[in-house]
Amino acid sequence: MNGINLTLRALHHGERHLAKELAVVAERHITEHEIHHLAMDLVTWSNEACVRLAETAGHYGLALDGPAHASTSGLMPAIREKTAEAMDARPEPGLLLLKDLRGIHLAAVGNSLYWEMLAQAGQATKDTRLLDLASSCHPRTLRQMRWSNTMIKNLSPQVLTSL
Repeated sequence: MNGINLTLRALHHGERHLAKELAVVAERHITEHEIHHLAMDLVTWSNEACVRLAETAGHYGLALDGPAHASTSGLMPAIREKTAEAMDARPEPGLLLLKDLRGIHLAAVGNSLYWEMLAQAGQATKDTRLLDLASSCHPRTLRQMRWSNTMIKNLSPQVLTSL
């Protein structure tokens, strides 16, 4: 297996992981409407990247699954929603949200580096398929990073000084 295949596989795994994490955060912080709705939109972006990665990987003899199926229905999301509602008045949910946003940010940073690596490999080998993939998906990952970073900046002062 060559380096491009390894990078495609790692990036696919990273996007699936990020989609799952975003879905969990959306469910866990369902009472924070901005977090919930934006996180669900970002899940869609990571899932779309997984589909594009799987399609592209096929051209390199690599079989990758489709997107992660992040469930927002069923027993666990209902339990998370009730827990979030019960804990809404306590300061701990703020700390948990900051921790969750940090995890999302770090996952997106890792994916961003892989997108950059694919773009550089595509440029070096004049592989337009890799260049097109990276140029269409990487900007969304950068937006995921900016969103999580902005939310951390906005929430940190209030959450950290209210303890």
